[in-house]
Amino acid sequence: MKDGVNGVALAVFIFFFLVVTVMGFVASRWRRAENADNLDEWGLGGRSFGTWITWFLLGGDLYTAYTFVAVPAAIYAGGAAGFFAVPYTILCYPLVFTFLPRLWSVAHKHGYVTSSDFVRGRFGSKGLSLALALTGLLATMPYIALQLVGIQAVLDVLGVGGGSNWFMKDLPLLIAFGVLAAYTYSAGLRAPALIAFVKDALIYIVIIVAIIYIPIKLGGFEHIFAKAGDAFAQKNPATGKPRGSLVSGPDAQWAYATLALGSAMALFLYPHSVTAVLSSKSRNVIRRNTTILPLYSLMLGLLAMLGFMAIAAGVKVKNGQLAIPQLFEDMFPDWFTGVAFAAIGIGALVPAAIMSIAAANLFTRNIYKDFIKPDASPEHEAKVSKLASLLVKVGALIFVLTMDKTVAINFQLLGGIWILQTVPALVGGLFTRWFHRWGLLAGWAVGMTYGTWRAYDTPSATQDHFGNTNLIPFIGEKGYIGLTAFALNVIVAVVLTLVFKATGVRDGVDETKPSDYTADAGDPGVAEELPPATAGATGGH
Repeated sequence: MKDGVNGVALAVFIFFFLVVTVMGFVASRWRRAENADNLDEWGLGGRSFGTWITWFLLGGDLYTAYTFVAVPAAIYAGGAAGFFAVPYTILCYPLVFTFLPRLWSVAHKHGYVTSSDFVRGRFGSKGLSLALALTGLLATMPYIALQLVGIQAVLDVLGVGGGSNWFMKDLPLLIAFGVLAAYTYSAGLRAPALIAFVKDALIYIVIIVAIIYIPIKLGGFEHIFAKAGDAFAQKNPATGKPRGSLVSGPDAQWAYATLALGSAMALFLYPHSVTAVLSSKSRNVIRRNTTILPLYSLMLGLLAMLGFMAIAAGVKVKNGQLAIPQLFEDMFPDWFTGVAFAAIGIGALVPAAIMSIAAANLFTRNIYKDFIKPDASPEHEAKVSKLASLLVKVGALIFVLTMDKTVAINFQLLGGIWILQTVPALVGGLFTRWFHRWGLLAGWAVGMTYGTWRAYDTPSATQDHFGNTNLIPFIGEKGYIGLTAFALNVIVAVVLTLVFKATGVRDGVDETKPSDYTADAGDPGVAEELPPATAGATGGH
């Protein structure tokens, strides 16, 4: 690690940060409707994004600072186990191709802003809608925190914020947080949509350069794998076992597979994923994106290799989250180190903005309006959502400043366990109305309780709870805890649905009809694009 502040890299980083900050504020006037004081405009960008904007937005949303920092950090720490992120991003697209267009159609038809809106309308249950909204909020908070950890990792390696007291040490992060909060409040979803173009371009440039330039400096991939294999073969003093492996052993393959499958099932159910999807202008935009988004999975596979390169380069860090930023500083010229760090920093700002907007929409629509102020006007909804987005960011910032950052990925994966418990109501509801609302609610409660308890009961060498066991977080003896909790959820929902139907317990009223799930832009009641002068509270429908 270089001593002091890397001035050239810091200057380049600040330049790109200022560029995206300006873009964030300019976005408030980009394709803005005259009536912008409603959630369709602020929270969904007017539901008007086409294929390429949606592609960049979803890419910026799903491939985050977590991608740049935590995935190769997992490879650096334990080897092949960290590659689970690659197959799960491949598996998820065929899954979402089957249900996301249906969600877009019914949401556009009825003016739903969140997935909880759909569940309330489909099952006639504010309680079930509230359960899913709370789940989304819980799962999103550590995910936003993980983006802030990515920014902090970059700032640490740059040598910025090394004051003697906590305030000076974290001041750069506080500044970045303040800028993010300001332009998100001002421009809503349009800000990350516009910035995503810069973010994705920088990331692709950095990955292509890194995957070519660094191996040349290190003597080729054969040397890299040999050095990594030797490092993983060494015994971990805390466990007495090898640090990791280049290939997952037979005893870890089921755990690896179930974690990849469970993560794939959960990825597009996060509130920020749903928000990006609902912002597109037609169901065909969603279908096209599920066919071209796997290009990012290729990038992810190359990115994961950086973990092996960090080992071969002799990077030594106590916090694995710093491994890749440190690799970049050690390998690249200072000016390109600044570009790489800007890619990570902006790669954190884009998803953090979308996540905070999505969480704010959940709070406003499914907590505030449903239970506190049912007569809230569209303008009032937008104002509450803007304020809620600020509070969500503050909560994530507190999480980062007070929690052990080395386990940030564990808490994000705990969010994956929680989000999986929304599958029966959300995905199931898109295809069938058979489930009883109380059965779904009971199944959700069982899945959430079991998943959280098992995750809490997982120790590691550094912590008693929520530990990173065998470097695949939250894996039980038989497989991924999230899938086990999901299976219990489904069993309870099915059994209780049968019981409630047999005993005549009253179910909710379904406000949707079959044709709603295949409606497309231009069909009766489905606007092709919200016109600037007439955009309304429910999409102008």
